[in-house]
Amino acid sequence: MAKKYELPELDYAYDALEPYISAEIMELHHSKHHQGYVDGANAAVEALEKARAEGTAESQVAPIAKNLAFNLGGHANHCLFWRNLAPASGQKPEGALLDAINERFGSFEQFKKEYAATATSIQGSGWAVLAWDKFAKQLVIAQVTDGHQDNHPFGVVPLLLLDMWEHSFYLQYKNVKADYVEAFWNVINWEEVAKRFDHAANKPCPACGN
Repeated sequence: MAKKYELPELDYAYDALEPYISAEIMELHHSKHHQGYVDGANAAVEALEKARAEGTAESQVAPIAKNLAFNLGGHANHCLFWRNLAPASGQKPEGALLDAINERFGSFEQFKKEYAATATSIQGSGWAVLAWDKFAKQLVIAQVTDGHQDNHPFGVVPLLLLDMWEHSFYLQYKNVKADYVEAFWNVINWEEVAKRFDHAANKPCPACGN
């Protein structure tokens, strides 16, 4: 029997990111929205196991597998997102991560502009992602749009994610996405992002072996 997915505990209280992200948003986002993805993933796994045991036709299994991909992608992204955040941080990165940002984007300020433009230009729902491309061995900024099942391709490791689904900001920032993105810079856990960068940049690409 497959293990159950579980909602991770946060390393900080729901009100710890105020005034940048409200306690109300954090509680709803974590305990309702993220919990929904966990519940959805567990339900899909249970349905797949039942279908496998009963010899269900592939045409009936495919929608269940797609539902699992959506919910599991949402669960994975949120697990990363919560660890991206820290109370009253706002400092910029240091060391090798900052060097890589400066090399790839010209400066930290230019990186912020490009990341913000990527986030605010998402059509519909999605995520803005700073990732390490293990094929090209460089940083990239990308969008994960609509469903979560197009999560992250092999060889591209997410380092910094920003949730741009409306449930993550609308209660506080309404439809002004730019204000939400600007607030985000004040609560980024750059130490955690740097750890992910160091791990990704110093391990071989799982797809190409280099």
